[in-house]
Amino acid sequence: MTSASAECANGRPLRVLHVDDDPMNLRVVQEILTAFGHAGVMACSGQEALEHLSTEVFDVVLMDVHMPGMTGIEVVERLRASLGPARNTPVIALTADVLSRRPQEYAALGFDDFVSKPILVSGLMASIHRAASGVTPGRRLSRVG
Repeated sequence: MTSASAECANGRPLRVLHVDDDPMNLRVVQEILTAFGHAGVMACSGQEALEHLSTEVFDVVLMDVHMPGMTGIEVVERLRASLGPARNTPVIALTADVLSRRPQEYAALGFDDFVSKPILVSGLMASIHRAASGVTPGRRLSRVG
């Protein structure tokens, strides 16, 4: 783990659930997480994400917004409405659709932050570390990219 990632992650690797219906996006983000010393778990659907969240603990969830079947927004709604401890897990929206929603709208939907696609490594890692360290209280958002 690099010193920057150790400092931001309070000296420990993070456990990150990445949800995306695109296998290439899953692979790219997995490579980024691994390069920074974090453990990534991949899910290719909203239902699979909810199953992971019901049985495993994650520091952060990276959630594609537009997926077939159950959208990322629906997953976050269900997660936030659940009674388990996972309901408070920070969730970062990953979306190429940054022009149609303002940052405050993602907050109102239950996301803690968002990262635009195509993903820039620096923006993704900054968002992950902010969310994992609780720097996004009240689901306050800032645009990163």
